[in-house]
Amino acid sequence: MSETRRKLTTIFCADVQDYTRLMGADEEGTLAALKRCREAMAHLIASHGGRVVNTWGDGLIADFPSVVEAVRAAVDIQNELAGFNAGRPSDGRMLFRIGINLGDVIVDGDDIYGDGVNIAARLQTSAAPGGIVISSTVYDQVRNKVAVGFEFLGPLMVKNVEEGVPSYAVRIGDGSDEVPPAERTAAARPPPASVMAGSGPAPGGRRLFAVLGVIAAVLIVINLLLWQGVFWARFPVLALAVIAALAWNRGQSRFDRKIAALAIVALGIIGINLFTWEGRFWAVWPILGLAAAMGLRWAMRR
Repeated sequence: MSETRRKLTTIFCADVQDYTRLMGADEEGTLAALKRCREAMAHLIASHGGRVVNTWGDGLIADFPSVVEAVRAAVDIQNELAGFNAGRPSDGRMLFRIGINLGDVIVDGDDIYGDGVNIAARLQTSAAPGGIVISSTVYDQVRNKVAVGFEFLGPLMVKNVEEGVPSYAVRIGDGSDEVPPAERTAAARPPPASVMAGSGPAPGGRRLFAVLGVIAAVLIVINLLLWQGVFWARFPVLALAVIAALAWNRGQSRFDRKIAALAIVALGIIGINLFTWEGRFWAVWPILGLAAAMGLRWAMRR
């Protein structure tokens, strides 16, 4: 008999909401859609350094050595599946629920067992369709490292675990993954400060945009009032626009932030070329270099 061992790992559990109903309505179509979704999930899990441990029915378990990469994989998966479901009828969409937990597990061959797995499975069943729920052990590791928001849901009761497990819903951007109020407990403690970067500009970000807008307007007005035939304000206004775009990029989660930052810089260079136009598009060379960097970044993420 092979000896079992233990390890600390990040457990990722997922299953399909209303899978039985979908199978009853269209077995072959549902199985084909499930296969396609699983292939996409397996690819994204592997690209984030994870490993698919097991699949059964409509469920999937994976583990990750990195907590941050596990949450990033979950966000990428839900975004990918949202695109897949966009072209399907509302009653035929394949919506996965995902639960993530960091815990100690028993390893037996390729499988993992224990309370760490049970907690991840309980978190998954508590997630809304298309949503993600994480344990507090995961939240503590990722709250300042992933560009999403979090909502405290209170403790979830798990079989064989004496105390409730504090959990958080991951807010990818539009709030669709919010767990229904019925899942929340009356004993929930007030949440820590939320990280809402993925769900629109934070109050600090909005203030920054407002300040930059006011500065740009003041510069334009000064230029017009002191008009001497040269619109010199275009350069500082362009610089302010680039700063605002980079600030927006720091808080968005829809696009790869490094690729988006390179694209913003490229647009700034194009603006400088156009504002200093002398009949030659010299910006093509730095843009070519930035395009190569963006291509390498994109290739490394695949």
